[in-house]
Amino acid sequence: MNLIIDIGNSSVKIAVFELHELLKTWRCSVDKLPNKVSEICTQYPKISQLLVSSVTEFSDLLFSELSHYGKVYVLHHKLKMPFKNLYTTPETLGLDRLALVAAATQHYPKTNALVIDAGTCITYDFVDANAHYFGGAISPGLKMRYKALNNQTAQLPLLQPSNLKSYIGTSTEASIHSGVVHGIVQEIQGVISTYSSDYSDLTVILTGGDANFLCKQFKISIFANSNFLLEGLNFLLDYNSNS
Repeated sequence: MNLIIDIGNSSVKIAVFELHELLKTWRCSVDKLPNKVSEICTQYPKISQLLVSSVTEFSDLLFSELSHYGKVYVLHHKLKMPFKNLYTTPETLGLDRLALVAAATQHYPKTNALVIDAGTCITYDFVDANAHYFGGAISPGLKMRYKALNNQTAQLPLLQPSNLKSYIGTSTEASIHSGVVHGIVQEIQGVISTYSSDYSDLTVILTGGDANFLCKQFKISIFANSNFLLEGLNFLLDYNSNS
């Protein structure tokens, strides 16, 4: 069994896999991670290896604590990848983007794939049918756009995401929702159209915290998978431990 730990800026996502099957996920704060891992490993004693992905520097103390439960791998840019990385500044590439591309090569081999991660930012990552990763794009995420309208103006309120009733906003609040949600939908559809014109049989995967909300706005074929990042991390763990 594998234990996957994805450490973000404010919280941690944890998952247990048996081979490629996701058994269960958890969320906790960073300070509660050691206790949570202890609890999970007691519940799943067959866990033998762990992979940690962290947006901050991974401490030796935490590494030592986690090592009690199995062999620990830490995701970094020099870890073996199942694709050729053609990004010109690989050392600046987000680790989450590496994991998403790995998941795409696992689930959709020999396929032109575009992974769209709708989280704090919206990232676009493209890997071709020959497993060549080229890069993609980064733009502001859903909540970031709402916050920007509020923070950068004197009068506009801070709103929470809402489904569109019409693309024509008939009030200030409705206009904000239209501008943000409809704007993102048009952006994503435009990006997909651009890639599709250059790469035939394009497979599009939508993931991230806002994936389920945004997926309802589309009338085109998109594979929505909120656990795609965790699946990619699990694949990288097996890929490196078996090599």
